[in-house]
Amino acid sequence: MSKRLMERMLGMFRSRTQVGVDRAGNHYFSRVEEVDGAMKEKRWVEFKGDRDPTTVPVEWICWLNGQRKKAPTPEELAELEARRVRVKQNVELLKKKEEEERRAGVRPVKTIGKTDSPNLRSFTQQFPGTSENKKKEPEKVSKPNDATDAEDARTDNDRSSEPTGTGASFKPGTWLPPS
Repeated sequence: MSKRLMERMLGMFRSRTQVGVDRAGNHYFSRVEEVDGAMKEKRWVEFKGDRDPTTVPVEWICWLNGQRKKAPTPEELAELEARRVRVKQNVELLKKKEEEERRAGVRPVKTIGKTDSPNLRSFTQQFPGTSENKKKEPEKVSKPNDATDAEDARTDNDRSSEPTGTGASFKPGTWLPPS
């Protein structure tokens, strides 16, 4: 068993291929090995100095996780870094512009889409029984068979802050939240 472990350790160092290096000096490696009868590529990073995973760029993280098949090229990394610098510069310019506008008190009003509200009268006229002049009738609440009009009058005048009754004695619409 120890012989097999030693061979595996030696094989790990012999068969590894350096794929690239990032700006922070981290080295990236890959190796093809047999896992459960299938050949699989193993990928890893050796950190320069402290083991700080925050120094790994996004492009290399994607390669390590297998989200991209090929490792990022130095040209691609340089292009992406230049893009990040441009974005940071644009953000700084926009912040300065907004600050100047805020100091001057000039903030342009941005309107998106139509400025007027839509006319819904033509929409509501297509439904029968709806008109602006017609008053809406109050909804009628069904009451249990054993309830009387005297009980309804009493509950309308004496509304408590807590709901009253449960089951058959509960009357919908009799409870109002405390104000």
